[in-house]
Amino acid sequence: MPQRDWTRRAIEALEAETHRSADTHLLRLDLPSFPGIPLYLKDESVHPTGSLKHRLARSLFIYAICNGWLREGRPVIEASSGSTAISEAYFARLLGLPFVAVMPRSTSPDKVALIEHFGGRCHFIDDTDVYGTAQRLADELDGHYMDQFTYAERATDWRGNSNIAESIFRQMAHKADPEPHWIVVSAGTGGTSATIGRYIRYRPGTQVTTRLAVVDPERSVFHDYFVSGDTTLTLSRGSRIEGIGRPRVEPSFVRGVIDRMIQVPDAATFAALRVLERLLGRRCGGSTGTNFVGALQLMCELHANGTPGPVVTMICDGGERYRGTYYDEAWIAATGLDVASWQRRLDEVVASGRWPD
Repeated sequence: MPQRDWTRRAIEALEAETHRSADTHLLRLDLPSFPGIPLYLKDESVHPTGSLKHRLARSLFIYAICNGWLREGRPVIEASSGSTAISEAYFARLLGLPFVAVMPRSTSPDKVALIEHFGGRCHFIDDTDVYGTAQRLADELDGHYMDQFTYAERATDWRGNSNIAESIFRQMAHKADPEPHWIVVSAGTGGTSATIGRYIRYRPGTQVTTRLAVVDPERSVFHDYFVSGDTTLTLSRGSRIEGIGRPRVEPSFVRGVIDRMIQVPDAATFAALRVLERLLGRRCGGSTGTNFVGALQLMCELHANGTPGPVVTMICDGGERYRGTYYDEAWIAATGLDVASWQRRLDEVVASGRWPD
């Protein structure tokens, strides 16, 4: 049975790739104004494809193969603003499958170059309907539309198997204070927040004290959906923060596992990237800036209440993918956002341990 033989070889190749990749680092950042409240950053940028989406892409391929949706030589099509497409292009090449990414024309050129580096092809659109375009391409090419926005929350084995939640708690177990007060993540598909939120509740033999906070940028419906429960919410424009925030409520966004959502202005995200560069000595991607703003706000609340204990968030990808956007002063100026004021505010937060009124 040729198809069964290919399926076996494909799964073996994906499992071998998993074992070649070490776990990602959990970096500790101690800010003097937050005594007893360390910030841990799970550095997902060290994956072979440079982002948190490496985990998701592997899971999506395994899920599609085991469901019989992929076969030898069949094209893979994905709707993605960049990082998921980079990782899926890598795995498609590993399995010898053609790959096409459907994305907004505004996607960072550095991300486009990485997709092409891994053998993928980019299909650009000028509106927000990446979903319909990806499905049409899949139909035309007799391919498979991977559909991360539907399958992200179910493709990952959230109970364990080295997922990001299990990895965080395994690494935190060796710390003096192993139970985070908060884990802070941003949402694109919602798959990561679903995995972490479920795992927090699932952990056998433990008292559930960790809470999950999801940060949401401008031009995204997730926060309003979390508050209202209205699944019909839509926007006509996509998020400025590539990879997170969505103009519609995605099927993979699981509202019930989230304890709190925080809206983060885009100007605060861009400012946070500059503050983080000073604190870490390196550049991070946009969603990491959004994560950092939310983490700082929660750390301020813990500090004000006299509650020590760790907060965990993640470095989703590196800043080298955004040299022409978030780290380009002309691009920032063209947004019309007052990033300088937010940078002064965040510098004061780091120095004082207090969130501005």
